Amino acid sequence: MSDFPEEPIYQQLARIGKALASPVRLRLLDVLDQRERTVEELAQAAGVALKNTSAQLQQLRAAHLVTSRKEGSRVYYRVADDRVSRFLGELHGFAHDRLADLRDAVRERLASPEGVTAHELAARLSHAGTLVVDVRSPADYAAGHVPGAISLPLAELRDRLDELPKEAEIIAYCGGPYCAVSAEAVRVLGEHGYTARTLDGGYLGWRRADQPAGG
Repeated sequence: MSDFPEEPIYQQLARIGKALASPVRLRLLDVLDQRERTVEELAQAAGVALKNTSAQLQQLRAAHLVTSRKEGSRVYYRVADDRVSRFLGELHGFAHDRLADLRDAVRERLASPEGVTAHELAARLSHAGTLVVDVRSPADYAAGHVPGAISLPLAELRDRLDELPKEAEIIAYCGGPYCAVSAEAVRVLGEHGYTARTLDGGYLGWRRADQPAGG
């Protein structure tokens, strides 16, 4: 008999830890939490090889962290439910508080001025001087966005600057907590005389803070 009769319990608990013990799988979960995607779409969005994406999805499914649905010949994947999303948000926050190396890596990757939190932005949405800009793809925007945000993908930003009022404070956001696209947008806007900041955590940070989504 085992000296640890509770061992099967911890073996089951460890399944979640094992599923999350991969940078690739954590990246895939953050991308899937933004909206459902096919394997091909997920691989492209995450920058992961297609074969590897399929293999990692199977491990995430085995731990019941993702689920899928079939539409014709295509299979769409998404995070299993809102509890997974909230858990991932707590994991990001816990790791950020505990790991100085993570904080350093985030600062190096984003290299942008301090952003606004989801709660701060929610309190300012009704202010005429605040303009929220979604710099993700039109498909991501259509799947859900911060209420009142305008869709302005980063690739179009320089050509559409004249659509943005100079007197407004612009809050730009992209997909997740480590997405550098909004930081790049803020840099471009600053170069052209705009006042701009990022939304901490991106759209996932907004949703994980239980804020409403436009659609």
